[in-house]
Amino acid sequence: MKKKKIKVAIQGISTSFHEVAALTWFHEPVEIIECMTFHALCEALDKGKADYAVMAIENSIAGSILPNYFLLQQYHFNITGEIYLPIHLHLLALRGVKLRDVACIESHPMAIRQCSEFLHALNGIEIRESDDTAFSARKVKELKLKNTAAIANEFAAKKFGLQILERRIETHKKNFTRFLILNRRSVQTADANKASLSFEVANEVGSLADALMTFKTNSINLTKIQSIPIIGKPNEYSIHVDVEWKRRKNYDEAMKQVLRQVKNLNVLGEYKKAKIEYN
Repeated sequence: MKKKKIKVAIQGISTSFHEVAALTWFHEPVEIIECMTFHALCEALDKGKADYAVMAIENSIAGSILPNYFLLQQYHFNITGEIYLPIHLHLLALRGVKLRDVACIESHPMAIRQCSEFLHALNGIEIRESDDTAFSARKVKELKLKNTAAIANEFAAKKFGLQILERRIETHKKNFTRFLILNRRSVQTADANKASLSFEVANEVGSLADALMTFKTNSINLTKIQSIPIIGKPNEYSIHVDVEWKRRKNYDEAMKQVLRQVKNLNVLGEYKKAKIEYN
């Protein structure tokens, strides 16, 4: 009997970095569900059109993708893993086009931000945002846009038959994006050593510092902290943190103590810390 493929929702289309992340994470054939927005991605997972979703959450050059933190709060998905994907960005155009022929460069806003130094050095070229890097590359090919170039990866160049005008135009060569692997159900990971949490603290002097100190006293490494405004509550924030541990009992003890210090503590996921491997 033929095994049913896992359905994975991604933001963007085939050859996008989200698809590369999905194919890298799942070590078996998957059916990719293309979603042009992160909201559509969440809807696909929420309504059961996908078994998993792959969501970018931060980039080493462009920073955090703040709207996705709001989506994590809204949908209450479980984070079952993470992957750090090296991001190599190229300037793609129709064959025969020269850089001097390009009047417009199009790509996803995060990709544009990652190539800010290269783009800043160009004069008189319009920079246009799109929903997806691969979508921009496909658009150049299908519409035969001789005066437009796209910022995308090498997979997109090969699939859509585009030439690479300029290679590796990202501002910093050690560029990576962190992707989260999401599903609807809580899954126990036996070798989990990292967790993503969210909570609120009282608007009082030292309340956040006290909670963070609890992680320190229990030998828990705090690797990320991100504050997100609470909609409808001016000057109030939800605090998102990523924590890592070497001994599970230290994490469990820290959670018991933090639970008494904060409000609305939510475990977004407990999973295995991913390695960062540059190439």
